[in-house]
Amino acid sequence: MADPFLFRPLTLRSVTAPNRIVLAPMAQYSGVDGVPQDWHLANLAARAVGGAGIVFTEVAYIAPDARISTGCLGIWNEEQERAFARIVDFVHGQGTLAAIQVGHAGRKGSTTKAWEGGRPLAAADGGWPLVAPTAAPWSPASTVPCAMDRGMIADVVAGFAAAAARCRRAGFDIFEIHAAHGYLLNEFLSPLVNTRTDAYGGDPERRARLLMEVIDAVRGEWPEERPLFIRLSCSDWVPGGITIDDTVDLCRRIRARGDVDLIDCSSGGVDPRQQIAFFPGYQVPFADAVRNRAGIATGAVGMIQTPHQAEEVLANGRADLIFLGRTLLADPHWPLRAARALGAEARWADQYHRAKSF
Repeated sequence: MADPFLFRPLTLRSVTAPNRIVLAPMAQYSGVDGVPQDWHLANLAARAVGGAGIVFTEVAYIAPDARISTGCLGIWNEEQERAFARIVDFVHGQGTLAAIQVGHAGRKGSTTKAWEGGRPLAAADGGWPLVAPTAAPWSPASTVPCAMDRGMIADVVAGFAAAAARCRRAGFDIFEIHAAHGYLLNEFLSPLVNTRTDAYGGDPERRARLLMEVIDAVRGEWPEERPLFIRLSCSDWVPGGITIDDTVDLCRRIRARGDVDLIDCSSGGVDPRQQIAFFPGYQVPFADAVRNRAGIATGAVGMIQTPHQAEEVLANGRADLIFLGRTLLADPHWPLRAARALGAEARWADQYHRAKSF
């Protein structure tokens, strides 16, 4: 296949990804006091060496009480900033763009690690109070959050701004606001959770107010020449929740701002009643709809597993980037294998040239 779309460079503001393959943010639950460890360097370095065009860290949280678990990463202090800078330097050395996702867990925070069951973490065991748009817990077994007042909302906005400044100093190329998967910004967007009657609740525009304020705050610290992404849950998969039509309308408003470059199109997570039919590429239609109806670049995610599947998405104009999570966890050298399958030139590390014949 001559000049496959998957291996065409993509320029976003002042940076250029060498191909369209992105390591999606994948939580490792292995941080210490929010600080990335050797595990994180090894994990992300392997995907950069393996040929991904953009390597995302897992989500880094804006405050200790904004995390899912004690193993989650943070970007609220200098030690974390320095640890991330070390990772950025290595990723850049492989010719790969370094990206970071930043978020707040909202009512889904203060739990044990994923492999410990993700159970609510009691205060006696090191847990912390939760905040959300309203005082409704994620599930009957979950901790009841505090409904946020204006001061708490302002603190979150300021936290994202401070995080953007740290990410800028650490040298990241791309900043992504996490507004998906049932975490705080998604909770404000969804009518299933946000039943407020003030300026932050009600119609879709008011439910999006916090997200818009976060975008403003991030852009106040994130350089104009560097790209800004947003991850959205394009559907709640629950009657009465967010639909793809709602997301398209939101993305039209985001596009009109002119300061957001790409929508990372995921779904679900805000309500345990969700009913999702999983199959390869099940979320690609969301990226397709947002790209072609809202007129903004998108990333496609969700069980994209083979090179030809990824190539079809790009070749048919359904997305601009391919985000791979579990696929790249299982095979860090998937991009090199994809290049061979599609007949493209791969970017092999000098140290690995002897393996090109395999």
